[in-house]
Amino acid sequence: MAKNRQPIAKHAKALGISPAAMGYYKKETTRNSNTQTRRKKSEYAGQLQEKQKVKFVYGVLEKQFRGYYEKAVRMPGKAGDNLLIQLESRLDNVVFRLGYAATRREARQMVNHGHFTVNGRKVNIPSYQVKPGMVIEIKESSRSIERFKMNLEANAYHVIPKWLEFDAQNMIGKVVAAPTREDVDFPVEEHLIVELYSK
Repeated sequence: MAKNRQPIAKHAKALGISPAAMGYYKKETTRNSNTQTRRKKSEYAGQLQEKQKVKFVYGVLEKQFRGYYEKAVRMPGKAGDNLLIQLESRLDNVVFRLGYAATRREARQMVNHGHFTVNGRKVNIPSYQVKPGMVIEIKESSRSIERFKMNLEANAYHVIPKWLEFDAQNMIGKVVAAPTREDVDFPVEEHLIVELYSK
């Protein structure tokens, strides 16, 4: 399986986002810290940067991202909103949002290793699309893993999005509604991505 191995802090700064959007609250970089503001970007460069930013945050590579876009265009409503909603609905993102994992990368690995069930069935596909009513739990045999306990303790005051519910005592998460554009927690101009792919 292809993986994005780019350095988090360095790439986040290059894309103009905080490492906190990735779940890295203590990471910083001094890369280009004393340089002047770069020259004005072209229209294409701005569109490309928005696409790269979203791909990087959600850990999606180009072929899969293009597939999300093509599906978003066929759905009713705004293509940009549909694209982001699909990405928010990925199982690895939901695992991260519920506080099971410290980062989306860690959440992806946990899902790959088969630690979660959806409606009682094991799912090990990070891109699995969750829907309202679905229940996400740590598999019974994985509940004693120390990493889950550490993450849940560290994320005890973590703000759960309104489209999710979480019972920390029983380690049960539930999707109570579909995510909306407003639930995306980092700055992105999705219309630029639509313009890029529309050319």
